[in-house]
Amino acid sequence: MVETYYLKVMSNLDQQQVAGVGVEGVVGSFPELPPSTQQQQPVAAGEGSSEPSQQQQEGDAADATKAKPTYNSDTKINGTSTLRSHILSCFKNPHSKDTRHALLTLQLVDACPNENEGKGQLGTWKFNQEDIRKALSYMLIIDELPFRFVEGMGFKKLMSVACPRFHIPSRWTVNRDCYQMFLDERLNLKNTLRSGSQRVSITTDTWTSIQRVNYMCVTCHWIDNDWLLHKRIINLVPVCGHKGDYISKTLENCLLGWGLKNIFTVTMDNAGNNNTAIAAFKKKLMSWGTDVSRCEYLHMRCIAHVINLVVSDGLKEMSSSVKKVRDCVRYIRNSPSRLKKFKDLIADAKLGTKKSLCLDVATRWNSTYLMLDTACLFQSVFESYEASDENFRSDMIESIPNFFDWEIVKKFATCMSYFYVTTLRISGSLYVTSNMHFQEICDLSIMLDEMLVNEDIKIVQMGRKMREKFNKYWGDPQKMNVLIFFSHVFDPTNKMKHLLFALSSLFGSDEGPKLFQTVNDKLTSLFVEYQKASVNATSSAYVSLSQSSEGVSAQTPVLPPPAKKHMSLMKAKFDIQNKGIESDSRKSELEVYLSEATVENDDAFNILKWWKLNSGRFPILSRMARDILAVPISTVASESAFSTSGRILDCFRSSFTPRLVEALVCTQDWLRAESSPLVIEECLEELEPFEQGYSCPTKKLDSCCFLLLCGNLFKSVFVLAFKFEFLGYDEASTTSYNLKHNALTYLHDEALFCILKNLKGFSKIGP
Repeated sequence: MVETYYLKVMSNLDQQQVAGVGVEGVVGSFPELPPSTQQQQPVAAGEGSSEPSQQQQEGDAADATKAKPTYNSDTKINGTSTLRSHILSCFKNPHSKDTRHALLTLQLVDACPNENEGKGQLGTWKFNQEDIRKALSYMLIIDELPFRFVEGMGFKKLMSVACPRFHIPSRWTVNRDCYQMFLDERLNLKNTLRSGSQRVSITTDTWTSIQRVNYMCVTCHWIDNDWLLHKRIINLVPVCGHKGDYISKTLENCLLGWGLKNIFTVTMDNAGNNNTAIAAFKKKLMSWGTDVSRCEYLHMRCIAHVINLVVSDGLKEMSSSVKKVRDCVRYIRNSPSRLKKFKDLIADAKLGTKKSLCLDVATRWNSTYLMLDTACLFQSVFESYEASDENFRSDMIESIPNFFDWEIVKKFATCMSYFYVTTLRISGSLYVTSNMHFQEICDLSIMLDEMLVNEDIKIVQMGRKMREKFNKYWGDPQKMNVLIFFSHVFDPTNKMKHLLFALSSLFGSDEGPKLFQTVNDKLTSLFVEYQKASVNATSSAYVSLSQSSEGVSAQTPVLPPPAKKHMSLMKAKFDIQNKGIESDSRKSELEVYLSEATVENDDAFNILKWWKLNSGRFPILSRMARDILAVPISTVASESAFSTSGRILDCFRSSFTPRLVEALVCTQDWLRAESSPLVIEECLEELEPFEQGYSCPTKKLDSCCFLLLCGNLFKSVFVLAFKFEFLGYDEASTTSYNLKHNALTYLHDEALFCILKNLKGFSKIGP
C-alpha cells in the first residue's frame, strides 16, 4: 500500500516534468494538458508530402514556446521538504494514521481487598518499534531468559498474533540492547550516588562459577535524603584469586570506577584473606582522605557467617542421631514406590500437614534443621512404616532411630529453630538490620546459657561446643567493631541505659561498665568529628558563594546594610559574665538525644521514620544515624547475586563473557530495586505439585507433559543433577545440590527416560 502511494506521487511528478525537462526558471503556469497528450490534426487525403508547410512550422514553434515552462531546481533552495511534509500529513498515506492516532488501552491493576473485581487504568497506546525492543530486553533480563528466546517458534507466533508489525530482532541485536540498557541504568545510578552527600557501606564476597572463573560481587548500601534504605549491586567482576591483595585491588578499582570514596564500612565474612584485604584497603582509603576515625570502624564481620560456624560445631555432637534420620529419609525418597507408601501412611494418620520429606545437605545446617523438623512431625508414620515394611527393617538394620534418638532430634530441632529464625531476621533487605546486631548477639548468648544448664547431657555437650565458637568471635569485646554498640544506641527504643545493662550481663559486672565508658567516649569523639565536618562543609559552601558573588558587575546596585539593633550596656555586661556558665550548661545534640526517654517499642515503630521526623532537631546526629543504620550486618545481599549468576550461567549458557554476566546480574538488580525482598529460605515445597501429580495414578504425567511442565528452569536442574549422579561429584561441593537431588528423586521412570532421550550428550558437558 505504501509503495503504491509513492508510485502515484512520483508518476504525477513525471507527468509535470514532461514538458520542461532541462529548462530552468518558472516563467508561466503549467498547461492544461502536456504536449504529448494533445490531439494531433489529421492529415488531409492526398497530401502525401512528408515536408510540413511553412504555416504549420510556425504554429508548431509557437506551441513549443508555450509548452516549455521552467522549474526551480536549485539543490539547496528548492528541495523536497514540501513533498516530505505532504507525505507525513496526507491521510492517503498509510503511515499517517500511525503518527496521528493512538489506541485506547485498559491496564488492569491488582484487585481491591474490599471488592470482588479489580480496577483498571485507562491509557493510550501507539506502535513504537524502539519501545517494544526495550520492553523485550526488560523481559529477558528480569525473567532470566536466554537470548535465543526471541528466535523460538512460540515467541514468533505470539508476536505475529499480538503485534504483527513488530520486527523481531535477532539474538545478537537483543544482546546489544540488553547491554545498552545496562549502560543507561548504570549512568542513572552513578548520578544518584554522586548527587547524595551520605556515606555508603559495602558488602563483598567471592564466588567460583561453572566456568571456573572467580567472581567478586560488590554491593552498595545507603540511606537517601528521604530516609529510604537502598541496596544495589554495583559490580560483579572477575578476580585473579582469593588472596587479600587481589580482593583489595579489585575493590579499589570498582569504587574508583563509580567515583565512590566516602566509604563507611565494608562487610565481609571471617576468612583470613579478608583481613589482609581490609588492611590493604585501609591504607588506600586513608590516602583518599575520606576515612572516618582513621578507618577504625571499617571492617564489619558477617553475623550470619559466625552463626553458621557456631551451629555447625554444635551439629557435630548430634551426628549419630541425625545420621539415622537422614539415612531413613534417603531410603524412602530413593524409591517412588516407597515414597508413595509413606504418603499413604501420612494420609491414614491424618496429621493435618501438607509438608513432605526433605533431604538435607550435610554442609548446610539450615537444611538439616528443616529435614529434622519435618521428620519429627512424621515420627508415628516412620514407626508405622517400620512395622509394615520388612525390607525396611532388613535393609536399614541399625540405622532405624529408636525412641531416644527421636527425643534427641526433637530437642536439637527445638534449639536450632531459634538460630534458623534469627538467620532469617538478620538477612532482611527491605529494613534496617544494623540496630538489631548487638541485640541478636545478646539473645544468642542467653540461648547458649540455657543449653548449658539443660538436663540432657547431649544438649549440654552441644551447647558447650557452640559456646566455645561463640566466645572466639564475640567473647572478647576488643575484637568486636564498636559500631555494633553505636547502632544499638541510635535505636530510640534502647539508648544508653539498655546498653549498660546488656554489656554488664554479657561481659560481667566488672568488664561491662568499663566497656560502656569506652563506647561512650568513642561515640562522643565520632560526634565531634561529624560536627567539624559539618562546619567545614558550611564554610566551604559560604566561600564558594562569596567567590561567585565577586563576578557580579559593578553596575549592580548594592543594598545598604540593615540598621544595627541597639545593644543595651547592661545586657552586654550580663552576657560577658555568664558566657562561661552558658557554654558549660549548653548540651550538644548527642547529650540531648541520650537524655530523652526511650520510645515505646511496638510493631508499628519505624526507626527510619522516627529519625526523619526528628532530623530537624538533630541535624548532625541524624547524619551519623544515616551512615550507621545503613551498615549491613551480613553478606546475604552479595551472596544473593551468586544465586542469580548461577541461574544465568547454567550448562546451556556457560559461554557468556564476564562483562555480559555482570550486565545481566546488575541490571536485573537495578530494575527490580526494592520491589522484592531477598529470599533465603529453603524452597523445599517447590516440587510438591510434581509429588502430587506423581503419587496419584490417575494423574500420572506422560513424558511430553512432564517436559512442558518442567520448563527451562528444571531442565538445567536435571542436567546438573545427572552430572552429580554419573560423574561422581561430591554433594558438599555444591550449594544447590538439595534442589537438584529433590528434582531427581521425584522423576518417574518414563519421564527420566524422556529427559535422557531429549537431552543427549549431558555426560559430555564439562564441569
